Amino acid sequence: MEKQKLIVLTGPTAVGKSKLSIALAKTIGGEIISADSMQVYKYMNIGTDKISPEKMDGVPHHLIDFLEPSEDFNVFEFQKLVKESIEDIASRGHVPIIVGGTGFYIQAVLYDIDFTETDEDDSYRKELERRALTVGVHVLHEELRAVDPESAEAIHENNSKRVIRALEYYKKTGRPISQHNKEQRERTSPYDFKYFVLTDDREVLYSRIDKRVDLMIEEGLEAEVKELSKLGIPRTATSMQGLGYREMFGYLDGEYDLDRAIYLIKRNTRHFAKRQLTWFKREEDVIWIDKRDFDRDEEKILKEIVRIYEQ
Repeated sequence: MEKQKLIVLTGPTAVGKSKLSIALAKTIGGEIISADSMQVYKYMNIGTDKISPEKMDGVPHHLIDFLEPSEDFNVFEFQKLVKESIEDIASRGHVPIIVGGTGFYIQAVLYDIDFTETDEDDSYRKELERRALTVGVHVLHEELRAVDPESAEAIHENNSKRVIRALEYYKKTGRPISQHNKEQRERTSPYDFKYFVLTDDREVLYSRIDKRVDLMIEEGLEAEVKELSKLGIPRTATSMQGLGYREMFGYLDGEYDLDRAIYLIKRNTRHFAKRQLTWFKREEDVIWIDKRDFDRDEEKILKEIVRIYEQ
């Protein structure tokens, strides 16, 4: 049986994936599935740099703007919804194009990673969640480093959910989750995919990030976060862990001034872009598209991607 064809277009934040993905979809008859763990939320348009209906230019987009910010979203949900979207798009004779920068989510789909919990007992997880609130997630991150340095390296200490999940997995199975993930990565994919990573000179990328953050502030990020706060979305909600939201909440709660919040958003976004690049470098089946090799000419980049896809 022939495997379902699939394109992945990813890369660090602010590299220019959205615009390129629209051009690609129009060229090959594709539809876009967002692989962005924050664009799933409603009312969070500025901070997530969510694509507007005008910019979609008639290209159908899936997995954007459908969840309440109070709801949880995780990789299990994502994997399930993407599989459904792929089938739906293919049934119309179109090409599914997964676009976004959440590498872990993309990996989960491409290799059909099995996330079944070891068992239903969540008492240890609850205990870890309590400790994260009392002693801080930094302490848990150090404990993770002691038993699974590879995971500690890959998971940012602010990502309490994944730190807790990794510690829980180790406690229940006696082996590092990084080893489990590696084995899962070696599974063969149910898809015939081309996995493109768009990249650029780091300084250019950082300057694009700074400009994007300035634009978000101009467009009213502060008002957006105030509105979410009025809706009763707590700081601890998964949606509020997103870049821009976390820092803006700190400012609104009087922890620092607006300039400091803007500085933090820029710095944290740059760090995030760096971690994204590190993640993609670890992946085996990727095709790097460095914008410098094409004089940053969108047409040339598009032609190259289409050429490789049609081979």
